[in-house]
Amino acid sequence: MNYESLEGIFAIVLTLSIPLVAIAGSFFVAIKKKNRETELRKAIIENHVDADSIKLLIKEQGERKNPFSMLRWGCILLGAGLGALTCALAGMTPKHSIYFWMTILAFMGIGMLISFTIELKLQKKRMTNKDSAEENIS
Repeated sequence: MNYESLEGIFAIVLTLSIPLVAIAGSFFVAIKKKNRETELRKAIIENHVDADSIKLLIKEQGERKNPFSMLRWGCILLGAGLGALTCALAGMTPKHSIYFWMTILAFMGIGMLISFTIELKLQKKRMTNKDSAEENIS
């Protein structure tokens, strides 16, 4: 039996299944989130919770731990892609050279540094906007 043709078909099937799994996973997460929100609202109505407690519950759910995590991962993955592209253009392969992996890691590090500088700038901008908004209120 010719396994080379099966390898190609297997690679195509796996490649096409990645976006499908990502879409299905995102729908699953969205449905679970909606169900949790509905259960919370039902519990609030049934237990006659006061308005201050409701605000605290909703505020805690709405806050994100790190608003820049997507930026960080995007820059890291972009760096990895640029490192792989550089290796491909230089003719390096992962089997024969440790420099292949070192180049990818170096570009990932550069991506992390870029995301760090962007985060600092955005945080400074956010703080100045917050301070100016507080001054306008006062």
